[in-house]
Amino acid sequence: MTKIYHADLWGLREDKYRYLLEHDITTVEWTEIAPTSPLYLFNPQDQDSKQEYDLGWQPTKIFPVNTLGFQTHRDNFAIDFDLEQVRQRFQELIDSNLSDCEIKSKYGLRDSGDWNIRTAREQIRQDENWEKWLLSCLYRPFDRRSSYLNTVAMDRPRTVLQQNMTKDNLSLLLIRQMQDAVPYSHILVANVPAIDRTFACSRGAATVFPLYLYPDTANQQGSLFIEKSPNLSSEFITAIREKLGYIPTPEAIFYYIYAIFHSSTYRDRYAEFLKGDFPRVPLTSNDQLFKSLGVKGEALVELHLMKSKKLNKLITKMGGDGDNAVTEVTYKPTEQRVYINGDRYFEGIAPEVWEFKIGGYQVLEKWLKDRKKAKRTLSFDDGLHYQKVVVALKETMQLMIEIDQLIPSFPIE
Repeated sequence: MTKIYHADLWGLREDKYRYLLEHDITTVEWTEIAPTSPLYLFNPQDQDSKQEYDLGWQPTKIFPVNTLGFQTHRDNFAIDFDLEQVRQRFQELIDSNLSDCEIKSKYGLRDSGDWNIRTAREQIRQDENWEKWLLSCLYRPFDRRSSYLNTVAMDRPRTVLQQNMTKDNLSLLLIRQMQDAVPYSHILVANVPAIDRTFACSRGAATVFPLYLYPDTANQQGSLFIEKSPNLSSEFITAIREKLGYIPTPEAIFYYIYAIFHSSTYRDRYAEFLKGDFPRVPLTSNDQLFKSLGVKGEALVELHLMKSKKLNKLITKMGGDGDNAVTEVTYKPTEQRVYINGDRYFEGIAPEVWEFKIGGYQVLEKWLKDRKKAKRTLSFDDGLHYQKVVVALKETMQLMIEIDQLIPSFPIE
């Protein structure tokens, strides 16, 4: 019978070379492993933890309709901070007084195997309702921008997003394989279409799991009078009914899942398995625990959608002289200030809040750096939004503590 062994070697390169010179296959301290289906991972795993983790539900088995976030392959054209800037670009596509070459030169566009300027212009000219695709999108955590969600501008706008996330809805955003060297935090909620690079990871794209599905009225596969339906599998509905004795509302299920995924204990306990697949959802038979976690999950959702009333109680202020042009991003922990230029700053940002990450995205730093790159000057609304994000992150950290206090232990019963 074939046996498989594993060994790790960590440290400086010189130390590794020295170790390899002094050892051979017979003297290395090997650990026998037993890779199992479906991933056959060639590294040691805590089999007891893996068995309890595998009892949880895969998101793809809960939300059968899902898709990767949209891909533009030309973000600078399809997306902008300003809706009117996006509108102007597509009005120019319609304008017959402008040549294809002029537009390509102005916006740095190039034809590809999936997109070309002539076809795009023909397409938008034939659409009397072309403005309906001028939509808000989630570009990064807490960073919504304007976009044109159509193949006129994008290679892959994703039909699932066009049909379901341009209406009243919620979606769960997850990454299947976490490659960045950070703890798993690749979890977010959206109520608008989300780009595949929402988490700003070096590798891996966001998968979008809509809570509700809408009929495809555009292709006459439904009726305007047909209501949305929950995007929940019958198998999952059966399982949760067996656990709780009733079927919760789709929103209650969503909030429960969102809370579980924001448990630091959950993330730490299953960190090894979260690197290779979507996080799994453990179900509870404790109705009070289900409801209590749902309350925390709903509070997180409200914060992350920037709808919570708590966001109105700012804990920071802007100081310094001059304008709000973002020309530098410098955080000074002793002062708890982040400078956006030589004079202006936000004050009252604790180090742990400044360092808070969602996926590979250090929220407060990257939000400003994107505006520095775009040579933006923050408006009053921009400054207010940033200060509300600080509140949202601090409240998120507190809710994560409270979620762990609610869960007596893992596995959940």
